Amino acid sequence: MIQPIDKTLMPSIQDKLDNLNKPKGSLGRLESLAMQISLIQHTVHPHLEHPCHILFGSDHGIEREGVSASPREVTWQQMINYGRGGGGVNVLCRQHGFSLRIVDVGVDYVLDSSTYAHIISRKIGYGTRNFRYEAAMSREEWKKALSVGAEQVEACFHEGCNVLSLGEMAIGNTSPSSILMHLFTTIPLERCVGAGSGLNEDGVRHKLRILQESLVRYDTIKREQDEEYTDVTDTIRHFAGYEMAAAIGAMLRAAELKMVILVDGFIMTACMLAASKMDSAIMDYAVFGHCGDEGGHKLMLEAMGAQPLLHLGLRLGEGTGAICAYPIVVSAVNLLNEMDNFSHAKITKYF
Repeated sequence: MIQPIDKTLMPSIQDKLDNLNKPKGSLGRLESLAMQISLIQHTVHPHLEHPCHILFGSDHGIEREGVSASPREVTWQQMINYGRGGGGVNVLCRQHGFSLRIVDVGVDYVLDSSTYAHIISRKIGYGTRNFRYEAAMSREEWKKALSVGAEQVEACFHEGCNVLSLGEMAIGNTSPSSILMHLFTTIPLERCVGAGSGLNEDGVRHKLRILQESLVRYDTIKREQDEEYTDVTDTIRHFAGYEMAAAIGAMLRAAELKMVILVDGFIMTACMLAASKMDSAIMDYAVFGHCGDEGGHKLMLEAMGAQPLLHLGLRLGEGTGAICAYPIVVSAVNLLNEMDNFSHAKITKYF
């Protein structure tokens, strides 16, 4: 169970911030970020160690309905590409010193460990089922995916990691993310649906129609199988992909371990939204890296009360936006720890 952050140190942290040799509050968002990380770690001397990035890969049954501009095979092709170091996520992990873990939880391709040693094999199935007609995954598969996410976080934690980012590779996963956004925020579905990997206007209209039909079918299934839909997790597993479920499991476990969680774009924000419906305390540990250009992301962030650090027009996924934001997190911690104070620097405190 996630423990809400202990706020007893807040006055001490605020006093430290206010006595740095600067105008009060002049570091803006960096000050609130430093406060959050200090509270997560329950110290006035926070530190960031061994940043890790976990990328989960999977495929979606709903992709068969033509809701993505990219074909299914791009999932496994990109997973292999990451192992060669050629992805955007690889470049940013190298630049910012992140350890990268690539995990197959449901890619529709044989990625055997002997051939692709860089990929951690935790395959639950060769893609989820098509939620236009049935639940994407069973309760057992849902639990397996959660446990995969938790397992990967624990491996990072035992390596000394206390700051984690998450990403995904899964063609079609803006569709379940849009539906979860709609269901958990009550924002109209048409405002939650965007172009994904590059749909044109006709493509977006088709995608919206498929998702609307899927929601009608979901309501029917819920009535017919009432005993199978008893809580929020049943809603999530009906639509989410294995990679999304693994990311949710990772987020929940990271918060239990009091790690800083860097949240990426539309997909990972939808996962954090879903995780917050399972345990609202998780939001204490979330740092939202950026606001992407996928339709609905800004609205979802606003509905969650989240303040992203960047807006760079990104919509790549993979966790790239979260990693790009990491230097800002480092700056917040370093300023708190290394900036001199009025007394020691012998500067008149003018407020």
